[in-house]
Amino acid sequence: MRGLSGRTAIVTGGAQGIGRAITLRLAAEGCKVAIFDLKPELARQTAAEAGPQSRAYAVDIGDRPAVDAAVAEVERHCGPIWLLVNNAGWDQPMPFLETDRALWDRIIRINLYGPLNMHQAVCAGMAARGAGRVVTIASDAARVGTSGEAVYSACKGGMVAFTKSMARELARSGVLLNAICPGPTNTPMMQEVMGSGERARKWQEAMVRGIPLRRMGEPQDYAGIVAFLASEDGSYITGQTISVSGGMNMI
Repeated sequence: MRGLSGRTAIVTGGAQGIGRAITLRLAAEGCKVAIFDLKPELARQTAAEAGPQSRAYAVDIGDRPAVDAAVAEVERHCGPIWLLVNNAGWDQPMPFLETDRALWDRIIRINLYGPLNMHQAVCAGMAARGAGRVVTIASDAARVGTSGEAVYSACKGGMVAFTKSMARELARSGVLLNAICPGPTNTPMMQEVMGSGERARKWQEAMVRGIPLRRMGEPQDYAGIVAFLASEDGSYITGQTISVSGGMNMI
């Protein structure tokens, strides 16, 4: 992709799954990548694989002072941040009426407050410099809802609306913001949710039957669109929500 070599990027939740694939792709495009993750060992492994220009930071994105400190450290070591990828996410699926406030708070802290913290910590510098990109990994649950993931869907829907609002606010400052909505994806979190055994196999088969391309997504299916939106080729795209789901939701 044009214009990515030498740029500094932050990828939250970049240690594994979709975040890992994005980290590796951005590094391959020549970016200096900072991985923000709560799993420092996995983050260091991914950074090592990505190459010498990548660094791992143990950061809880729900903790605003920790976010501010880590962002400042990235800029000291790697230079001005060009790209923020809000990828970190978490859920524990169950019917909403069986959930409690403690679970809501945890889901909201990671999936909503975390990206809000990251936007405010990073986008001020982008706006001051007159340039930057933000790509938020939302979910098709934001667009069509998902049974058993009501609070998670609310957070992801909120991030889609927030992305559009910020794209309007920051357009004249040269900061472009877009959201990517994955469908069901073969990630460690998905495997944890599905579990194992015959019931898990039937659940996966049912999901795949609803996908026109007849397979679940793989982490690498999303890395290219992120790199594109961060590159010069994406310089006239902002405020968009792009589904990458094998055709499952054609909206």
